[in-house]
Amino acid sequence: MHAVRGVDFAIEPASFVCFVGPSGSGKTTLLNMIGCLDPPTAGELTVAGQDVTAMDAGAAASFRGQHLGFVFQDFNLIPVLTAYENVEFPLIMVQRRSPAERRKRVRDLLNATGIAEQADKRPHELSGGQKQRVAVARALVTYPQLVLADEPTGNLDTKTGDEIMALLHDLHAKGGTIVMVTHEQYIAEQHDRTI
Repeated sequence: MHAVRGVDFAIEPASFVCFVGPSGSGKTTLLNMIGCLDPPTAGELTVAGQDVTAMDAGAAASFRGQHLGFVFQDFNLIPVLTAYENVEFPLIMVQRRSPAERRKRVRDLLNATGIAEQADKRPHELSGGQKQRVAVARALVTYPQLVLADEPTGNLDTKTGDEIMALLHDLHAKGGTIVMVTHEQYIAEQHDRTI
């Protein structure tokens, strides 16, 4: 059985695209392939102008760190790190920014996502909405060309979900490209394109 087959599309820069479909239809698999987490078994995949189908694991990790931001449905925060450290982590691992640059960028995003007061807390001390805010801040910290969001509002109450969507809309308004998986048709209808 194939998770994704016969798919052919292009996503223009600075667009906001939603993948919509029932559970098990391959949305997350497709998002993971675009994000160089799962390699396709056949076909061609170009992301941010680069053919990513033949990248080895090291090249894919470097590419992700330089060009992509991820918002995972289950947050994927590092349990032993504080909220601040979770957001800072990509800057240390991939972009090698100075401590002063890192502090400013992380503080700016913690403020923008409304989570600054929780900066010293670890994931187990945060609510679902707070974890998702940290995840969004982490996804944006490296100034990514493309943000991939897998059900970013799926585990949240309506108010928090709307706030998370407002953050993504703000990034899009500033020229960011966003590809999002959602089950919510009303969310998909608010964006440039639905696949």
